[in-house]
Amino acid sequence: MSALFIAVVLTALFFEYTNGFHDAANAIATSISTRALKPWQALVMAGLLNFGGALLSTSVAATVAKGIVDPGMITLQGVFAGLVGAITWNLLTWYYGIPSSSSHCLIGGMVGATLATYGHGVQWMGILQKVLIPTIVSPLVGFAIAILLTLVMAWIFARSAHGKVNRGFRRIQPLSAALLALSHGQNDAQKTMGILLLALVAAGLLPATADVPTWVKFTCATVMAAGTMVGGKRIIKTMGSKITPLRNADGFAAELTASSVLLTTGHLGFPISTTHVITSAIMGVGSTYRLKAVRWGVTRTILVAWVLTLPASAAIGAFVGYLLRVLIRAGILAPM
Repeated sequence: MSALFIAVVLTALFFEYTNGFHDAANAIATSISTRALKPWQALVMAGLLNFGGALLSTSVAATVAKGIVDPGMITLQGVFAGLVGAITWNLLTWYYGIPSSSSHCLIGGMVGATLATYGHGVQWMGILQKVLIPTIVSPLVGFAIAILLTLVMAWIFARSAHGKVNRGFRRIQPLSAALLALSHGQNDAQKTMGILLLALVAAGLLPATADVPTWVKFTCATVMAAGTMVGGKRIIKTMGSKITPLRNADGFAAELTASSVLLTTGHLGFPISTTHVITSAIMGVGSTYRLKAVRWGVTRTILVAWVLTLPASAAIGAFVGYLLRVLIRAGILAPM
């Protein structure tokens, strides 16, 4: 077992950890901002349900391992370069409190590293069908469903006292937050499972047709849960209060909307961004009352980060991939 393979595995698990604390806000920010849950309660619950969600299926892992780049052209240095690209952009956006997509960080990093290594080998049709189209459609669907659900709830409780309604939703909002944490684990933890499967194939430890080993599933689930429990306070603040003011009913609608979209796309094997979906759902809820309720200046910053994530992480992955290729040609690193 080479030192490079060990480095790839450790780097992949570090990415899973950063994914956990970077995206913890996706599942719990609304529940914390509406005071349905205390921060420590939300983080522990999200971590445990992220773990459970990670074990629900491997459809997304299969897409990452076999539908983004050609598995036959994957090398350990390519996987390593892609992971460095993903982690770098993840940490930059975390530092500035911008809820970017960890999923797109990973996909962009892998695409950039593959192109830097071979100049080809990217499955562009797979990226179009399973990444780009779902990336555009899923936030729009989340936005529309959130508006519809909020309107239905407003109609049902139109004659009820607002305070009583809010207290009622405060009691049940932890359920919608739990469902969102479960769907977040199903969607995001599987991406690193797919990367580790690629590394195992590249190292010759598994055939290209292999499924995700059980130990990989449990390891990724555990590491992501640990990262989620640490939490990302900067992004929690952005998601929970900076986009639009939220009441308990609003948080419930946003969480239920996002979890329904994520569970559906996770079943279909689409590695979409949980960040995009929950953010668009929050925007939809806020827009239902009035457009000015949404702080569009904040959302513009988020949208810019969304647009930049794929090319930025791809550029970093390509740079690291090129650097590794130079070191290999110079005889400093052994090719793998």
